[in-house]
Amino acid sequence: MSHIIAYPFSLLLMTFYNLTGNYGLAVLFFAVVVKVILLPFQMKSKHSMMRTSRLTPYMKELEKKHEGNKQKYQEEVAKLYKEEKINPMSGCLWSLIPMVFIFILYNVIRYPFTYLMGIPEAQFNAIKDIVTNNGGTIPTGTYSQLSLVDYVHNNFSLFNGVSDKLIDLNLNFLGMNLGEIPSWKFSGVDWSLTSSWLPAVGLFLIPVISGLFAFFSMKLSNAANPQMAQQQGSMKTMMYMMPLMSVYIGFVAPAALGIYWIAQSALATVQDAILNKHYGKMLDKEDAERNERYRAREAELEKKRLETEKLKELGATERNKNTSKKKLQATQKAQSEERLASERAQEKAERRAALGLSNETPASQVGNRKYARGRAYVDDRFINPEGAEEATKAAAEFSAIDEEVDSEFAENTTNENTSTENTDVEAQSTDTGDKD
Repeated sequence: MSHIIAYPFSLLLMTFYNLTGNYGLAVLFFAVVVKVILLPFQMKSKHSMMRTSRLTPYMKELEKKHEGNKQKYQEEVAKLYKEEKINPMSGCLWSLIPMVFIFILYNVIRYPFTYLMGIPEAQFNAIKDIVTNNGGTIPTGTYSQLSLVDYVHNNFSLFNGVSDKLIDLNLNFLGMNLGEIPSWKFSGVDWSLTSSWLPAVGLFLIPVISGLFAFFSMKLSNAANPQMAQQQGSMKTMMYMMPLMSVYIGFVAPAALGIYWIAQSALATVQDAILNKHYGKMLDKEDAERNERYRAREAELEKKRLETEKLKELGATERNKNTSKKKLQATQKAQSEERLASERAQEKAERRAALGLSNETPASQVGNRKYARGRAYVDDRFINPEGAEEATKAAAEFSAIDEEVDSEFAENTTNENTSTENTDVEAQSTDTGDKD
């Protein structure tokens, strides 16, 4: 199955190698073609991510509006995404596709005899026999085929007639062997010989350059979506993690993969610059239309609210016939409590003003608990002892007015309820008498 998946990649890479005669150039052209193939998917991903980013201000408003109610906030966000026809996961899904190409290319580079040349196992064993018979050593390990390719290239005349599929594959590029794994230790390097240290330094720079290009690519992408980058701390983390991952892979994989990664990052940087400009203009127009749509909706809601308030004042609001009696009673009770609360607040304010007391929330109150810190609490009584006595007296008077007004209103409310109940009983008695 893996042969079938890797075959088109192998064919493409070998086609470029046959055209250029250079393995490094073949990898670079291969990267360009892959980028072109992935372009429609990455355009879709970019568009989706930028559109999602533009909704950040609206999401912040929803978060502020529904603070403390996470479920309601999530429902409203889902509703917003549905209305704007956005799938927040689509951007991430499309961006994962390039990783599939990386893994396939890794196998193609790692097994050149198997994938690039398509040599059967029997012929591959014959190649290893020739190496052994000529005093060579059969390499082992993860990249054994790459080491064997070098031996075949340096002694190609020994393998004439072994297989018509065998190719003299030269892995050299700019003086470096792309089949080797870069190292930061520089062990075995003769610094007196340019031919020794220059290729080693070149291989060392491949992972470093790969990481730098990955960093600039991520930075450019975040610059186009600053609101999303600010909202999601993970975006900032990714900007540093991905380049570091590129550097790590560059030091554990053949240099050919690092060349591919550099090409992909460089092309991604150019692609992002173009797409940011292209979609930026489109989304600016879309934002203007969305803002106008939301403004019109808010204006319509405000108009309806004002009409309802006006009808309430005139007593002309229509009652829904389907509304239950229990719900009507609850509504009337809430309205009555709201009216009484307003009247109590007004009465308290007038009495405090008459005594020259401030109407500000007392220091004794915590949240809705009026006397959480005591009825005569003064917060600066130790810092300002001179004024503590007067402040304590004022706080006590403030609390006394609260209790007095609340008590009066509670008594009046009880009398009103009793009167209402008596009226209802009398009405029922009258109805009974009339029936008799």
